[in-house]
Amino acid sequence: MCPLQSPVRPIRFLLAIVAMLMVAPADAAVNRAATERAFQSWLAGEIWPEARAVGVSRKTFDAALGGVTLDWDLPELAPPGAPPPPHTTEVQAEFRSPGAYFDQKNLNAQVAAGRQLIAKYDGVLDAIEDSYGVPRGILVAIWARESSFGRAAIPHPAIRTLATHAFMSRRKDFFRPELIAALQILQSGDITLAKMKSSWAGALGQPQFLPSYYLKYAVDGDGDGDRDIWGSPPDVLASIANFLRNEGWDPERGWGIEATVPDAVACHLEGPEQGRGMADWHAAGVRQVDGRPLPRVEQNRTAHLLMPAGTLGPAFIVSGNFYVIKEYNYSDLYALYVGHLADRFSDNQPFTGKWGKVGGFSRADVAKMQKQFEAAGHDVGGSDGLVGFKTRVAVGRWQEQRGDRLTCMPDAAMVKSIH
Repeated sequence: MCPLQSPVRPIRFLLAIVAMLMVAPADAAVNRAATERAFQSWLAGEIWPEARAVGVSRKTFDAALGGVTLDWDLPELAPPGAPPPPHTTEVQAEFRSPGAYFDQKNLNAQVAAGRQLIAKYDGVLDAIEDSYGVPRGILVAIWARESSFGRAAIPHPAIRTLATHAFMSRRKDFFRPELIAALQILQSGDITLAKMKSSWAGALGQPQFLPSYYLKYAVDGDGDGDRDIWGSPPDVLASIANFLRNEGWDPERGWGIEATVPDAVACHLEGPEQGRGMADWHAAGVRQVDGRPLPRVEQNRTAHLLMPAGTLGPAFIVSGNFYVIKEYNYSDLYALYVGHLADRFSDNQPFTGKWGKVGGFSRADVAKMQKQFEAAGHDVGGSDGLVGFKTRVAVGRWQEQRGDRLTCMPDAAMVKSIH
């Protein structure tokens, strides 16, 4: 749940963007001793006054940051005097098919483990569903994706990690309020400094909440008086549910269904900004993937077309709940994975539609293409090198204008021709 745009966007999108970047953070010429001294002055002169203003005691502050040093091994650092690290799109590898995200061996393993945990925490999940209206499958699928049900290593001391990023990362303005929020968590007494572990990007515990999200959404699910998202599965699951419900989850709707989409329905009609009534999609010839009509109970509700590989992969009709999942992680594939895994806990079946061959270009290529689209007046959601729904829509409209076959996915030849 780590955003690119602002601290109130989802956490794991930041992780998806930079997780593969292990760029050497500091130039050899950087004076580390001088940088450490500047860090200590910054903590005393800037961070302490901010922390005190929001109720952090001197005792808590000193226990958390007294004697702390910078973690020079973190990625994405830009120490004073060093050149900034290269942008993500400059170092990303070849674009891969979205199908790679849905590895069947991994999914089957997650289903087996998830079913055991659903049975183990059946009573807990009953209570959470009653309180928040979010299905257990969705909660457990997010738990699986964020930390492999709490089994993934979360090794970094959160305060040191956040302080380092807040002082000298590429996105220090983003991390500074998160450091203050982490100090507030310590002040609350919910977790000790020793147990407050994070990812290298400062995301906390099993649900990978940023500290500001912890303050807003973490709840006590087991009734022991603490909000322990590091060691208490009930707290983890209830906190995820609280997040989703507060972000707009509709208990009366599912996340979506796989569908067949006739050629007459252009692939560039996808996305949250082009919703139609379910009855309208049905009238246009869209059906469930097994040929059945779209759900009758949904006929009067707005739904959206989702084609994460354009016409070169499975298609879906999704509800607003799909976009609530995207508030957790601003990625179509993340939200689709969560919805799909949740379904598979009940019926372990893969998608019916097949993923076609796409790729042959890098993220840097896509970023250049996006800049060209922006110059032509298309909204692609930013030149980040990611083929998100806005980029797919722009590609489809460009193909339609040229009279090309509509795929809504770039290929190597197209990327080069647009440059």
